[in-house]
Amino acid sequence: MLNRGLLAAMLALPLAGCLSLGGEVPDQLLTLTPQSPAPAGASATGQAKSAIAIFEPGTDQRLNVTRVPVQIDASNLAYLQDATWVEKPARLFRDLIAETVRAKGNRLVLNEGDLGHAAETRLSGQLLDMGYDVATGSAVVRFDAVLQMPDGTVKSRRFESRVPAAAEAVSVGPALNQAANQVAGEVAAWIG
Repeated sequence: MLNRGLLAAMLALPLAGCLSLGGEVPDQLLTLTPQSPAPAGASATGQAKSAIAIFEPGTDQRLNVTRVPVQIDASNLAYLQDATWVEKPARLFRDLIAETVRAKGNRLVLNEGDLGHAAETRLSGQLLDMGYDVATGSAVVRFDAVLQMPDGTVKSRRFESRVPAAAEAVSVGPALNQAANQVAGEVAAWIG
């Protein structure tokens, strides 16, 4: 007589081909990596009120997904085939800016979830584009930054970078990383 475990396994075997425990895995998983990360062991101390809090930028719906948008023309949008972000682009971009500022070593950097509410200097904004533009054949990162200073002054500035790339995941991923790093570096220099 068969034991119950073996019998259950034998009955489940025909179902194995019918079940899927996850979605299809994309050919490319994309992320943003800092060109100059802070070295291991780097530390910063200071008062929370003198720190800078970096908040996740807002986005429109086309960037509020893990797919890479492709702007075909002024009114048509698609998504890059076989490529997916490991996280939503706004979070990846926020983390890249934070790491870029941290690597400069002149500021205590807090993310919004840390003691960000206590920091008197705050960087926020709107991530307007982080995708591929067919008309120019380039990866595009466009960010409207808003910097709130401790004295109540608010400054804003638009940053943009375009890096030429072929319209395929193996080319667009590195180009987006390069463009995002360029923007993050310019933002870090702007906030000081």
